[in-house]
Parts: sequence; C-alpha cells; structure tokens
Amino acid sequence: MSLRRSGGTPGAGAARGRTGRAPGRKERPPLTGPQRFLLGGSFLITLGSFAVLPYMSVLLHQRLGLGLGTVGFVLAVASLIQFAGGVVAGPVTGRIGLRRAMLLALGLRTAGFAAFVPGLTSPVLAIGALLLVSAGAALYLPANKAYLVEGASEARRPRLLSASGSAFNAGMALGPPAAAPLVMGSPGVLFSCVTVLFALVGAGHALLPAGSADGPSDGTSAAPAAGRTPESGAPRPGPSPFVVTVLSVYAFMFFQHYLALYAVPRTSAAFYGAVLTGYAALLVVAQPLLAERVAALSYPAALRWGFGAMAAGMAVIGAGGHAGIAAGGALLCLGEIVLFLKNDLEALARSSAAPASVFGRQRLAAGIGAFASGVVGGQLYGAAESAGSARAFWAAVCLQCLLLPVFLLRRRPARDPEGSRAGAG
Repeated sequence: MSLRRSGGTPGAGAARGRTGRAPGRKERPPLTGPQRFLLGGSFLITLGSFAVLPYMSVLLHQRLGLGLGTVGFVLAVASLIQFAGGVVAGPVTGRIGLRRAMLLALGLRTAGFAAFVPGLTSPVLAIGALLLVSAGAALYLPANKAYLVEGASEARRPRLLSASGSAFNAGMALGPPAAAPLVMGSPGVLFSCVTVLFALVGAGHALLPAGSADGPSDGTSAAPAAGRTPESGAPRPGPSPFVVTVLSVYAFMFFQHYLALYAVPRTSAAFYGAVLTGYAALLVVAQPLLAERVAALSYPAALRWGFGAMAAGMAVIGAGGHAGIAAGGALLCLGEIVLFLKNDLEALARSSAAPASVFGRQRLAAGIGAFASGVVGGQLYGAAESAGSARAFWAAVCLQCLLLPVFLLRRRPARDPEGSRAGAG
C-alpha cells in the first residue's frame, strides 16, 4: 500500500508519522543523474555561447571591417538558421537518437568556435564559424529538452522544463560580463576557452545513456494521449500552441529589442544593465517556483494572465522613470514565465509527435514571432519618435498585448499544426 495516499484508513496516521508529510501530498522524485548533468551542461553551454554571441556585431564590424549592412544580413541569416533550423531536429533525432543528435550539435558548435580563432583575421572564416554555431544550436536545443523530458509524466514536465529554462537563463546572464575583459583585447583567448568548454561538455554528453533520461522510478506513467485531459479524455480547450508561441514571442520581443533605446537616454547605461541583470536573476529564481502553478492553469487562463502581465509591464515602462522601467521589467518577466512555459507544456500535451519535433516546431514559432516583432517594432518605434513621444510606442504595444488574448480566445479551438490528434483515442 502506498504511503502517499490519504483516506480514512487506519494506516493513514502512521504513514504521516513515518514520513513527516501530510497524507495525500505527493513526494517529488529526485532528478536523475543524466538530468542533473543536462541542467549543468545547459548552464555551461549558454555561458560559453553568450560570452561570444552578444559581441558578434562588434567583432564583425570593428575588427573585421564589415559594413553594418553586411553585419545585419549575416546576423539575420544566423538567427534564421538558429530558430527555423529547429524543425530538422525531429527527423535527425528520429534517425540517430537524442544523445547522438546532441553530440552532433555540440560537435558543430565546438568546430564553429574553434574556427573563430583563425577567423579573427578572415571574414569568410568568421561568417562560416558563426553559421556552424547557429546550426549546432538549432539541433541541440530541441534534442536537449526532449532528452530531459523523455519518459517523464506530464506532472513532472513543468519542474524539468522550468529548471532547464533557469539553467539557460543563468548562463545567458553571466556570459557577457564574464567575457567583457577579453572580447576586444584578447578574443583569440576567449574563443579558445569557449572551444575547450564545449569540447569538455560534449565529452560528458558521450557518457549519457542512450535511452530515456527519465527512468520509471517515480512510479508514474507517460503523459496521457495527445490533446486529451487525463480526467475526461476530452480535447484541451484553447488555440494552437504554435500560434500562441508566435504571438507571445512577437509581443515580448518589443521589450527585448527596444528597451535600450528608450531606457538608456532617460536613465543611464548602468541602470539599464542593472535592470537586465535583475530581470535574469528574477527569471532564474521565479520560474521553478511558479512552474507547478503555471502548469495548473487552464490554457485560456494562462493566456489572460501572461498577456495581461505583459500589457501591464509595457504600460508601466511607458510611464517612464527608474521605478517604472524596473517594475515594468518585473511584470514582463512574469508574463514570460507564464506564456513561454505554458506554451511548451501545452504543445507537448497536445502532440503525439516525438518531443524533439515538438520543441523544434516551437523554436520555429519563436523565430517567426521574433522576425515579425523586429519588422513591426522598427516601424512603430520610428513613427513614435517622429511624433515626438516614444511613450506612444509602449502604449501601442500595451494595446496589442491586451487584444491578443481576446483575438486568440474568440477563435474556435485550432487544430495543432503538427496534426497531433490523429490516433488519440
């Protein structure tokens, strides 16, 4: 008899006495060794990547002498490969397996960073190296998340994905300041260190088991049939997670792309840097703490909360001042946690496809949203500045965030573009 079950049985009190837990409260199974390694590796990979990638425009323009138009085109192509290339993760992992896919991806990225060392004197080599790194990222991220959640119950996925997100964001936050002393003075040393780091992490991946990263020790079964709630077998309500991801990233990237233009002249570069650091720290800490609550929300409720927090954040930023920008960043962080985590969970739950394919399509959706935000945002911010009021930009974005959930929830529940419900019974 399980000690975790509650009820009016004579053994309930004894069970509580032995475990120290209230009856009915589920004990969280510990992370497995491979899962712990993947989370640590995720931190190191993003630490190394973001020690380099945020400075690429400076290196290509100032050190290699490429024109800004050429630099912009190269970075756009690299971003397109990194996001849209995620759709190949499903077919590749289906053919060679998740571990080998991660090894192939890390091999590409290691080779890319190594090629930057001679590429510091050759634009052709530098551009080729950047494209190799982007191709490796396109393959690695979906395979990494798929290996992390493979075989995990639906109840465990929020914890795993939120921990993964925190590991990635911690590396993103620490990478740029860690590299700042070397990036211009000794870039060869920096790229050599990053190459060695990726080679070591890749060697660790070679020791991972080839099977599922999540053993059956937690006593739970795999997720229920695609697109169905475990209680009733009914289809999950709400629009397609692919569409919602496109629009979530579209809305969020206005903040990501244009906060610097707005905040630095009104505060200072130091304050802007402090806001970004605080944002990253809040994201790392809050995402795991809120993961189960986000998972418990219905999809329509998550859309209202997530887009509502983003709308409030945009409005507060538009109010200006140090306090407004800082508070707006915190609200945007809440919106990101709710929407991005819930979209991934919903996409997994609705799809009968392999997790790597699901995460690859989510990456594609993110790329489409980021591209659309860049195109629309530039025109919108330019128009607001021409009118003499940059605050109008944030008001317009706030209005979009308020209207997006209305638009999404008025639509009839959309079929997932993955064709995921076929065979669900």
